[in-house]
Amino acid sequence: MRVLVTGATSLLARRTAEMLLARGDEVVCMQRHASALDTVQMLGDVRDADVVARAVAGCDAVIHAAAKVGVVGGWHEYRSINVDGTVNVIAAARAAGASRFVHVSTPSVAHAGHAIVGEGASPPVIGRRGAWYAESKALAEQRALAASDDSLAVVAIRPHLVWGPGDTQLVGRIIERARAGRLALVGDGAALIDTTYIDNAASALVATLDAIGQGAHCAGRAYVIANGEPRPIRELLVGICRAAGIDIEPRTVPRRLALSAGSIIERVWQLRRATTEPPITRFLAEQLGTAHWFDPRPARDDLGWAPTITIDEGLALLAASLP
Repeated sequence: MRVLVTGATSLLARRTAEMLLARGDEVVCMQRHASALDTVQMLGDVRDADVVARAVAGCDAVIHAAAKVGVVGGWHEYRSINVDGTVNVIAAARAAGASRFVHVSTPSVAHAGHAIVGEGASPPVIGRRGAWYAESKALAEQRALAASDDSLAVVAIRPHLVWGPGDTQLVGRIIERARAGRLALVGDGAALIDTTYIDNAASALVATLDAIGQGAHCAGRAYVIANGEPRPIRELLVGICRAAGIDIEPRTVPRRLALSAGSIIERVWQLRRATTEPPITRFLAEQLGTAHWFDPRPARDDLGWAPTITIDEGLALLAASLP
């Protein structure tokens, strides 16, 4: 196939493009800055409909991973990139005659502050003030799945906490905070969470691309992707730190205090229009202080996908990649 991958400078999209190339697909990458990938590259923003149209021309399928992530920025920016940008890519894919569309979403679209224990891909939660990333991704997923029809089959994939070598988001921030003595747990750190090793997450996107087709059961549906190995958050954080050669015992912050501090800091950051990452937000405190792990059967049964690298194997590979 000829496949357009948007946001190809991100860890997940880059690894997915590499897997597609390795198996012989022709790959077009669209992102704002040039990458080292040996593919056709189109530089631009998903908010620019003309650039998107040129990037998707002649493509059979799209993996849409471009997004504004993090917690810094206003609602207009999150909405224009994550929602309006997704609408642009879908419209261009349809106009170009592409028949398969994989939308990269996030489990946070369905996180409403309570524990998620062994559930599937619950419907997105709409109407959260302040959690602009989750809110915009929830709206984007709704738009994407609503567009699925007989001519363009759309599947939303929600990879859960992707990490691995080269990760500057989750792994990078954990290591940075640990070295600065600022790594803390919300509550006692016993909440079970699942994560996804990078190669498993990328292979899930490739498997989804193959599973989509006219009349496919997965079309128009969302799936959570994870390693299927729930572990206490304390154990995972310590494991990542040890992979980086840091022997640490994270301090703890009571959940109620973390929630209150997160709410206050969110307001202060918004008023100051700060451009740095806040130390905590209410949404982050909710996620760090509650269990969230998912039922792996829907992805296995409908997409024919299962993880191949365990968490312990991933930690070993991470340690080998770090200086």
